[in-house]
Amino acid sequence: MGKALLHTPEGVRDVYGKECSKKLVLENKVSNVFKLHGFHHIQTPTFEFFDIFSKEKGSVPSKDLYKFFDREGNTLVLRPDVTPSIARSVAKYYMDEVVPIKVCYNSNTYINNSELQGKLKETTQMGCELIGDNSVDANAEVIVTTIEALKASGLKEFLVEIGQVDFFKGLVEECGISEEDEVTLIDYVTSKNFFGVEDFLSKLGLSEEKAKAFIKLPSLFGQSEVLEKAKSLTSNEKSLHAVEKLEKLYSILDEYGLTDYVSFDLGMIGNFNYYTGMIFKAYTYGTGDAIVTGGRYDKLLAQFGKDTAAIGFAIYIDNLLFALNSQRVDVEDDSAFELIIYEADQRSKAISMAQELRKNGVAVELVLKTDNITVDEYVDFKKSEGAVKCTYLK
Repeated sequence: MGKALLHTPEGVRDVYGKECSKKLVLENKVSNVFKLHGFHHIQTPTFEFFDIFSKEKGSVPSKDLYKFFDREGNTLVLRPDVTPSIARSVAKYYMDEVVPIKVCYNSNTYINNSELQGKLKETTQMGCELIGDNSVDANAEVIVTTIEALKASGLKEFLVEIGQVDFFKGLVEECGISEEDEVTLIDYVTSKNFFGVEDFLSKLGLSEEKAKAFIKLPSLFGQSEVLEKAKSLTSNEKSLHAVEKLEKLYSILDEYGLTDYVSFDLGMIGNFNYYTGMIFKAYTYGTGDAIVTGGRYDKLLAQFGKDTAAIGFAIYIDNLLFALNSQRVDVEDDSAFELIIYEADQRSKAISMAQELRKNGVAVELVLKTDNITVDEYVDFKKSEGAVKCTYLK
């Protein structure tokens, strides 16, 4: 039993040494980008009432939540997602505010994935939420912030894929497809299953004209020319308006000079029910999972009593750090320090030396020399932790 307690449960891990230092440096770089774009930090509780993350509010399935009870018998959950928590807190503290609110966060999330998936159950997310602005300019702001954060991390090659839920929703509403059939259709479209889409639509009895846009959906991905192709497939007003918003977004991103980092995917519909318009994911080499997910969720805050628009994104820091390591990107760390080993009778001199160095911003570790450990043993171990200079006072 003693040895078993040395291990962590499945799906969680320790982060220590230089890896921990690199992760903290990475988080600081991302946080600085958020600050430069006018986002202000917010902290929400690690656990909340179950209803905050219920199915109606569009988070993860109940079976994947870590649930427990408080003394009063309330069902609580470890947060699987930060966005509903922020929606709750903004609705509480900024109920009557009409000026757009920009907040950001750095939080761990907890999802009880199947152990067969091999995914971490505790992950670090850093993200931004822009609340109270339904403009395309707000959409551009979060895309730009995402790109600049990834660039600041050290990534050179990555792609932000952008979709529009309303393009698909417009087609569904026009065809009168039921909610149950819509869920099935989403599965076929998001998995790029062309044959599945066509076969399913034929079973629904849709005309060839109405089915055409759905059948083409899985192939509607690529650069900006995809948007023109999407407009040629339908006359549905909601769907066309969705594409026009993407065209305006592309124009704004072009002003920033960032269009090389984006592509479009009209077959991207999103996993969370709360997405209502533009959605996006970012990918890079070295990891099969997205390193960023985000989108517009204009109806979520209304469920907490504040009817206002919102858009946001989350960067999966663990995935990002893994990708950087896989690409052999040199992720700097701040573990460098100077080591002063001293004999007992040299304590005053060691303290004076350390204080002077620290006044000048130098990290210093003081170590009292003991008889059973050699100086070389101290030096070898401390160098592995980041010691760049070692002084022995004897």
